[in-house]
Amino acid sequence: MKLFEASTLGKIHLKNRVVMAPMTRSRALGNVPNNMMADYYGARASAGLIITEGTSPSPQGLGYPRIPGLFNAEQVVGWRKVTQRVHEQGGKIFVQLMHTGRVSHPANLPANAGMIAPSAIAVLGEMWTDSQGMQPHSVPREMNLTDIYKAIEEFVTSASLAIEAGFDGVELHAANGYLLEQFLNPASNLRTDQYGGSDEGRMRFVLEVADRVARKIGGDRLGIRISPYGVFNDMGAFAGIDQFYSKLVSRLSDLGLVYVHVGDHSSMGAPAVSQDLKNLIRKSFKGTYILSGGYEAHRAEVDLQENRGDLVAFGRPFLGNPDLVEKLKNRSPLKQVDPSKFYSPGADGYTQI
Repeated sequence: MKLFEASTLGKIHLKNRVVMAPMTRSRALGNVPNNMMADYYGARASAGLIITEGTSPSPQGLGYPRIPGLFNAEQVVGWRKVTQRVHEQGGKIFVQLMHTGRVSHPANLPANAGMIAPSAIAVLGEMWTDSQGMQPHSVPREMNLTDIYKAIEEFVTSASLAIEAGFDGVELHAANGYLLEQFLNPASNLRTDQYGGSDEGRMRFVLEVADRVARKIGGDRLGIRISPYGVFNDMGAFAGIDQFYSKLVSRLSDLGLVYVHVGDHSSMGAPAVSQDLKNLIRKSFKGTYILSGGYEAHRAEVDLQENRGDLVAFGRPFLGNPDLVEKLKNRSPLKQVDPSKFYSPGADGYTQI
């Protein structure tokens, strides 16, 4: 099966085409990666590529409890434990840089950090805080130009620290309603300056982050995740969305990024990304295309054989099945993890399954 054949990602050799998708697990106490996280990722290193959970490049981006950061020396040391464990098992690993932006609450942020976003619009609903339980989302502060330039620098610095920590590369999280997508989507970006308004304006922040990071670490070590039509965190489709994403991806391709990772959340109830848009993205991007969205082995194989993508990301099946690659090969039954343990702080449902 093509799914289990070796492949390449830029200059990196992958032992198969199975990707472990990024999934928040909230086990980084004090926002620092730990030995338990090294055990978790190391156990799943049979995947051709692991993409870590969302990891903040800034204290301002630590919107959820216990998510890891990558902006100081202690976090570099913690992440190095993870990358060494994965490499010892013959795996490859990218870190996903995720600034949560408005998807946050002050109780989840460290001292002297505040909620920022393209525009001062709160996300609907509530979110969990360890100190105060469920709380309504707060209204973020609209970023001024100084904030924007600082955030770009934070992504660049974090990407450099990722290489120092031993990562094979970096994925920019421009999906699921976090800061990068907040700039892309007119539902969350009401700006009228150069970072809003037109399609070009709304793309500017993402393209500048991608350009600066690619210049720092090399485009062959940089990917990006997008989720057109995703509705998570008050996102959604907008007029001209297919043409917008086709143009965005073409611009990212010109910057030399090694992959585009397209999230289709229809398996979780969101509108599907049309095959027409997927074909446009496939045509517009010169590098590797990672398929994602409720895949199982048969559909993954069909889409690979039909050249709809180059690699296939699997998410939740990896939670209860560290040996997922072997189980997919043998068509073995998959173990499920209790959803109540997805984000709890201990080993139960994480390294103990």
